[in-house]
Amino acid sequence: MKVGMLTAPFRKEPFDSVLEFADTASIPCLEVVAYPGSKHIDPAKLTRAGAEVIQMKLAELGLELSSLAYYTTDITDPKKVKDVQTHAKKTIDAAAMLGVNVVCMLGGFPVEGMTKIQTIRKVLPKAFRPILAHARKKNVNIALENWFQTCLQGIDTFEAMFEAIPDENFGLNYDPSHLYHQECDHLLPVSLFAKRIFHTHAKDTLVDKAKRAKSGVYARGWWRYVIPGFGNINWGEYVSHLRANGYDGVLSIEHEDDAQTREEGFMRGAWYLEQFC
Repeated sequence: MKVGMLTAPFRKEPFDSVLEFADTASIPCLEVVAYPGSKHIDPAKLTRAGAEVIQMKLAELGLELSSLAYYTTDITDPKKVKDVQTHAKKTIDAAAMLGVNVVCMLGGFPVEGMTKIQTIRKVLPKAFRPILAHARKKNVNIALENWFQTCLQGIDTFEAMFEAIPDENFGLNYDPSHLYHQECDHLLPVSLFAKRIFHTHAKDTLVDKAKRAKSGVYARGWWRYVIPGFGNINWGEYVSHLRANGYDGVLSIEHEDDAQTREEGFMRGAWYLEQFC
């Protein structure tokens, strides 16, 4: 297992700056944002020659790509789904050129008038069908992050998703932090969906139990996302469950901790996680 980082906090800076930082911070793996117009990797503009240059730079620094990230909730928007499918296919092509076998995405928001599970059953199979077919041809897996505001909220929604979309190259970029503050069992999915975890985010959650007890669960501000090691998740326990269930991929730090600077957060998170790798 290796430590990685999602490059989103550096999205306004050139990709070479990200590579330089990752090298300095001894973070060997990169989950690279690949949105339309991205300064890091823009799938619509990537050529084979460009892919070779990126691979050469990575090799020189001893770095590697764990995935390309195309996070958009528009997959469930009937007016935008075609555009999402088009860019997702381009992202898959870029991943194949770069030798990356995972593209990370989101499951979208529930459609108006539908529950999350209804959206999963009635909308997502059709929306993802052409994406998954193209990914299969390119030997690429599609991994959805379980951001709780999208259709993937509780473990019941995970079950519904894999019943609706049983494709073997469709799975999770599993993030335990989203389940923790919901008081769902964040370890259970590791065994329930072991074969579907293609990538994992390393993000922690800090719960202020005293504030929650005073204000109630419907209030805001009693939990927040933090860098691994600064919250409530037992990362040794989590990594042990991953190992026991056959995961030997990347722990990709998603930095959403507003109490730490960009560089400090990534470096502290990497130093902390390295002990479990």
